[in-house]
Amino acid sequence: MSISETTYLTWPQIARLGLVQASLGSIVVLTTSLLNRVMVIELALPAILPGALVAIHYFIQLIRPRMGFGSDQTRRASPWIRGGILVLASGGVLAAASTILLSHSVSLGIALATIAFLMIGIGVSSSGTALLVLLAKRVEPKKKAAAATCVWLMMIFGFAFTASVSGKFLTPFSFERLLMVSSTVSVIAVIVTFLAIWGMESPVTKTGQLTPNVDEVESESPSKASFREAFAEVWKESRVRSFTWFVFVSMLAYSSQDLILEPFAAVAFGFSPAETTTLSGLQNGGVLFGMLALAFITSKAKSQSLTTLSNWTIGGCLASALAMLGLVLSGPIANVIFFQVAVFLLGIFNGAFSIAAIGSMMQFASIGTARREGVRMGIWGASQAMAFGLGGIIGTGLSDIARIILGDPASAYAFVFLLEGVLFVVAAYLSYQTRSQKQTSKMSSHLVGV
Repeated sequence: MSISETTYLTWPQIARLGLVQASLGSIVVLTTSLLNRVMVIELALPAILPGALVAIHYFIQLIRPRMGFGSDQTRRASPWIRGGILVLASGGVLAAASTILLSHSVSLGIALATIAFLMIGIGVSSSGTALLVLLAKRVEPKKKAAAATCVWLMMIFGFAFTASVSGKFLTPFSFERLLMVSSTVSVIAVIVTFLAIWGMESPVTKTGQLTPNVDEVESESPSKASFREAFAEVWKESRVRSFTWFVFVSMLAYSSQDLILEPFAAVAFGFSPAETTTLSGLQNGGVLFGMLALAFITSKAKSQSLTTLSNWTIGGCLASALAMLGLVLSGPIANVIFFQVAVFLLGIFNGAFSIAAIGSMMQFASIGTARREGVRMGIWGASQAMAFGLGGIIGTGLSDIARIILGDPASAYAFVFLLEGVLFVVAAYLSYQTRSQKQTSKMSSHLVGV
């Protein structure tokens, strides 16, 4: 009797994996947001420097498929999660130390910061990919959307809690305090991760009892194929290729509006900095609502059309496209309430489609060539990282070009929103294409929503 048929993680165990994701997020938020501000404001360095460092941490995540392959070979995710958090934590400390060095020597500081952000990207690649593989293998199909919501909400909590608490300990600010706070957060994240993952890969049955002879089941000899062969093997699967493009296009549309929504509110409606901050809270509130609603419906509904994740993915992308159209129309309509409603709806639809996509990712990882869950998850993770790395650059770059051509900032931003809406429609088509492809259904007959 195979593990995939007999063992599932319980909700407390899923929550423990959420703590791992929260730990990853707590380190990342310090390096991608706080250090960004310190470099630009306290050190008066060009904004391109932290922007380039963040891009480095995304682009190095192209190694995710290789990390996933390693997890497949060892058949254990825990070592990759532990190793990844150690590298990530070390990178976080070095990133903070680089700010001190930057105040004395810009060239040496940049060199150390580059190494630090490479380590951050490598650590996220290892821990994040292995964590998703573990969820994909051990979460009951009907619970995948709810599990993804649980884990991602805990990551958001890690962002918010770390940012809030760190801000208090950094007052009054000094570079020494920054290094101390960063080191403390990194150590706590490592401890929490090690405790949360402890014993996690001792499979548990539906009844909550330990599966007998687990070691014998887990110790099946790994495939002797090289990474290149394994990657080529997986890339031949049409579902993998289609879903990779879906992830890239949808996440590109999702991330491209991050850096231009608030400037659009300022130029089109005269929003103050405080009002644009409130607008961000409105959108994130919509994302939270969309995530929770999807998790509840897919886990409780009896209708297959309501529990099918691909339906929610396609519908969420199309609805997001309509919300983007609402943003485009809000300028000519010149109605603040209309604009705010469009932003809130965009958050809801983005939250729903993103969780449905993650749930689908967890389901699809086990469909196809056996023992390649990590490679598939790595490919999709790398695609997502590339999209996020390019999203901010493309969104702001296109808005600058459109401003030169159109001569009006509000129209330029609206033009980019329109393009993002088109990307969401393309993503919906790619998701439909993924669903409609014929696959070997020996495993898929057990999966909800495939």
